[in-house]
Amino acid sequence: MEDKSYSFVTGRKNTFHVLDYVFFIGTLVVSLLIGIFFGYRGRTKHSTKEVLLAGGKMHFIPVSMSLLASFMSAITLLGTPAEMYNFTTMYWYIGISYFFVMFMAAHIYLPVFYNLGVTSVYEYLEHRFSKGVRTAGMCIFSLQMMIYMSIVLYGPSLALNAVTGLSLWGAVASVGIVCMIYTALGGMKAVLWTDSFQVVMMITGVLATLIQGSIEVGGFAKAWEIAADNERVWFTDFRVDPSVRHSAWALVIGGSFLWVSVYGTNQAQVQRALTCKSLRDAKIALWLNFPGLCIILYLCCLVGIVLYAFYRHCDPVTYGLIMASDQLYPLFVMDIMGHVPGVPGLFVASIFSGSLSTLSSGLNSLSAVLLQDVVKVYIAPDITDQRAALLTKVFAVMFGIICLSLTYVASLLGGILQAALAIFGMLGAPMLGLFTLGMLFPWANKWGAYSGLATSLIMMFWIGIGAYVTKPDLGKAPISLAGCPNFTVFSNGTDTYVEYANYSMLYNSTIDMTTSIADSPVDDSNPVDKLYTLSYVWYSFTAVLIVVFVGMIVTMITGKKDPKTIDARLICPVFDVIFPYLPEKILKPLRFGVNHKGKYDIKPTPSEMPLKDKNPSVGNTDQLVNGIDTEMEIMIQKPDEKEKDDVKFV
Repeated sequence: MEDKSYSFVTGRKNTFHVLDYVFFIGTLVVSLLIGIFFGYRGRTKHSTKEVLLAGGKMHFIPVSMSLLASFMSAITLLGTPAEMYNFTTMYWYIGISYFFVMFMAAHIYLPVFYNLGVTSVYEYLEHRFSKGVRTAGMCIFSLQMMIYMSIVLYGPSLALNAVTGLSLWGAVASVGIVCMIYTALGGMKAVLWTDSFQVVMMITGVLATLIQGSIEVGGFAKAWEIAADNERVWFTDFRVDPSVRHSAWALVIGGSFLWVSVYGTNQAQVQRALTCKSLRDAKIALWLNFPGLCIILYLCCLVGIVLYAFYRHCDPVTYGLIMASDQLYPLFVMDIMGHVPGVPGLFVASIFSGSLSTLSSGLNSLSAVLLQDVVKVYIAPDITDQRAALLTKVFAVMFGIICLSLTYVASLLGGILQAALAIFGMLGAPMLGLFTLGMLFPWANKWGAYSGLATSLIMMFWIGIGAYVTKPDLGKAPISLAGCPNFTVFSNGTDTYVEYANYSMLYNSTIDMTTSIADSPVDDSNPVDKLYTLSYVWYSFTAVLIVVFVGMIVTMITGKKDPKTIDARLICPVFDVIFPYLPEKILKPLRFGVNHKGKYDIKPTPSEMPLKDKNPSVGNTDQLVNGIDTEMEIMIQKPDEKEKDDVKFV
C-alpha cells in the first residue's frame, strides 16, 4: 500500500483520466439512446397505457430488474458501505426481511391492485373509502417521492463531486435535466429496459471494487479480521429496546414493514408490476427481487468491510479528504482503481445511471397519479387518451424542476441511506397503514381512514423531526487518525482537537477509539426526548399500528361497515393466502362475511365499479377463489347466445 498515491498518504484525491470521462459519458449515452429508441419506436402509440404501463405486456425479467434498480441503486451503493464503516454488521439482518417483504407484496397487496386494473393505486382508496381519501393518499405519495428523488439526485452528484472535482450543484442540475429529457422521450418501456442494463452495471462495479479492494488489504479474510478487531463485526444484538438503532428485531420486523411500504403500496413499484401481462408474471417479478436484493445488499456490506480495513488508520471524513461518509465509496474506488484509466468512470456511471433510472420511474409515477387522480377526477374527466399521454410528459418535466429545487433540502439530511429510509417511514408507512386498513379490515369506514392516516402522519413527523433536531447519539464504531500524515492532537483542558496541515476540528467523542458502541449513553432526563430515540427502522411498523388502531376505534364509534356489502375484490382474504390448505369450514368464518368464493354477490354501482369492470379491454386478471390464484377473465354479463334473438333494441 505504501507504494501507491493513496489519498490518505498524499492528502490529495485522485481525479478522472480522459478515458474515465469517455467511459462515463459513453455509459450515460447508452442509457439515453435506450430512451430515444423506445421513444421513436412508440411514436405512433400515443396512449397513456403505453406511456405509463408499457402496454401492459412486459416480460417479468425486465420488470424484475427494474424493480430491483429503482430503490436499491445509488442509495444502497453509497449508503451501505458507509454503514459498515461507521457502525457494525448488524445491518446484514435486513436481508432476512426481504423474504417477508416479497411474500406480503406479491400475495397480499399486489393481487388487489392487479385485479382492479388500476393505473394509480390511489384509485383503490376511492373504491374502498371515498374520493377525499384517494386525494389525500395521492398528495402524500407526491410529497414522499419528490423528497426521495431529491435525495437520489443529490447522492450521485455528491459521489461525482468527490471523485472528479466537478461542481456539486452543476452536477445536480445536469443530472436533473438529463433525467427530465430521458423520461419524456422514453416512457415506461424505456425505463424498464434501461434499469435492466443498469443492474448489470451495478453488480459488475461492486464486484470489481470488492475484488480489487480485497487484494489491496491482503485478502478479504484479513479485512474481516481487522473489522472484527475494531468492533465492526457484531451479529448478536437481540435487544428489544426500540431505541437501539439496528437490533436484529428492528431490522427483520421493522425492515419488513419499511420495505413492504415500497414494494407493496408505492405507486412507482406497483406501477412497474402492473406492466406485466399477467398477475402470475408480476408475482414472479417480485419474487426474483428477493435474491437480487440480497446479492446487492451483501456485496455492498462486504465492500464496506474492505473499505474500513483500507482506511482503518486514517478516517477520510475526520481528516478532511471528504465532506460526508457517503463519499467514502467513490473515494475508495479512486484510491484503489484510479491507476487503471476508465474503470472509475464506469463505476461512477453505474451510480449515476442507476439514479437516473430511479428518477425517471419516479417522475413517470408522479405523472401517472397527477393524471389519474387529479386531472381525470377533478379537471377533465373526458380528456382524450392522446392528450392525456402528452400531459404525462409535461408533468414529468414539471416534477423534475420541483425535485431540482428540493435537492438543497436533501443536502441537509445527513447520511443518505438513513435519510431515505426515514422518509419512507414518515410518509410511506402511513400510506401502507391506510391500504392495510382497507384490505385487511372490511369493517373500516372512511372516517377511520381519515383519522388513522392523519394521526399517524402527525406522530411520525413529530418523532422524525424531533430526532433530527435532538440528534440522539448513534454510537458509532471507533475510528483512527494514527496513520494520517502531519496531524497532532491537543487539548485545551475541556475539549480535544485534531490539527493537521492548516486545518483543525473538534474531535467528536462519539467516535473516540475508547468508546464502545454497546455502551453508548442514553439521556433519560426528558421522557419526550426518549421518544426521539426510536430507531428509524421502527418508523414504518409504528406508523402502520397507529393507522390501524386509531382507524378501527373511530370506525367503531362512527359505525362500521357490513363486510357482506363490500365488493370482495377490495378485500384480501389474508387467511386464505397464509393458510391455503385449511379446510373450508375453518376459512369461511375467517373471511368475516366477505364473499371471496365464486361470483361476487354485491354488484357495485357504476361510480364504485373498479376499472376492470368498466373497461373489459384491459385484459386478463387473476381472481382469488378460495385463496388459490386461478387465471380467469372477468367478463361483462351478456345474454346467452340462445336468448340473443329475444333481446329487443329500441
